[in-house]
Amino acid sequence: MLRHDNCASVSPPLTVLVTGGAGYIGSNTALALLDAGHEVIILDDFSTSDGRLVPPAARLVRGKAGDRALVAEILNREQVSAVMHFAASISVNDSQSHPARYYRNNLATTIDLAETASAAGVGTFILSSTAAVYGEGEGRPLSEASRLDPVNVYGRSKAMAEAALLDIAAATGMGVGILRYFNAAGADPACRSGQATQHPHHLIEIATQVATGDRAVLDIYGTDYPTPDGTAVRDYVHVADIAQAHLLVMLAVMRGGGPCTYNVGTGNGSSVQMVIDALCAVSQAPVRTRAAGRRAGDPATLVADSRRLQAELGWQPRYGLEDMLRHALAWEQSRQQAAAKPATAKPAPLVRHMFDRVSS
Repeated sequence: MLRHDNCASVSPPLTVLVTGGAGYIGSNTALALLDAGHEVIILDDFSTSDGRLVPPAARLVRGKAGDRALVAEILNREQVSAVMHFAASISVNDSQSHPARYYRNNLATTIDLAETASAAGVGTFILSSTAAVYGEGEGRPLSEASRLDPVNVYGRSKAMAEAALLDIAAATGMGVGILRYFNAAGADPACRSGQATQHPHHLIEIATQVATGDRAVLDIYGTDYPTPDGTAVRDYVHVADIAQAHLLVMLAVMRGGGPCTYNVGTGNGSSVQMVIDALCAVSQAPVRTRAAGRRAGDPATLVADSRRLQAELGWQPRYGLEDMLRHALAWEQSRQQAAAKPATAKPAPLVRHMFDRVSS
């Protein structure tokens, strides 16, 4: 039997499994869940992270989201009420070079996780998706009804995962919420988490490293797009606003609001050059750039129409571009300060472990 918690009658804490919770958006959402009084179990294999973003109040399981036996053990033992799935591969460029890896991780793992969650009686499944499912877009802000036409392997793998999840939900009765967010940016305003990937590819993460002197130059991939200044235009949305959207959608699904799909964005497009100019003003430091060719699969413009999320769930973006840049800059500066501390300093314990095994 599926567990459909009615949030109007259930008091915190709910127990939520967050896959990929050691990553950027997953860790920020885990913080939002914890701040709201919920219990959080993070499942991560540390393939693209090292655990430093895991909130100390969360419980950590080291393993893969596609390990059915491990996931079933967690869900059944902990009576998990909801699964939030962030454990995806996200680099557009890498997806073009390694398509099998992306279909395996983004599609097959989602299927395995959803089937396991349904079998364990979990009534709510929230999928972290992407605006890349829309492809080049339609020359105007994209709504949830816009045609899906992904132009890269990453976008196709996520569109397929969405379709598979909805079919599984229809067959099992599991409540599903899908969030297609645009360009996540910024950091936790309290500087508890931010972007810290091993191989950065986010514009603002790389730009702040250049502004703080940790990186020499920022490559601009494409200066000949059909946009006002020739650089690609994106809808940047603060990671804390994205995290809050996940909580709202989870609660809506628990009240019987699924299946549902929501865009998460501000509705305002900023070009790469606009972001660089704004960061120079915020940081009072130059950001050295160099022109590079377009990357395969990168659309010229992606801007969200998030009116459905605002109208149905009352979500509103709280932070603008300058806030994102200030928070990202503060986070990058804190990372560099931490890295400069003497190696003999004893690190604080990160997290209480439930298990510590890497699943096969």
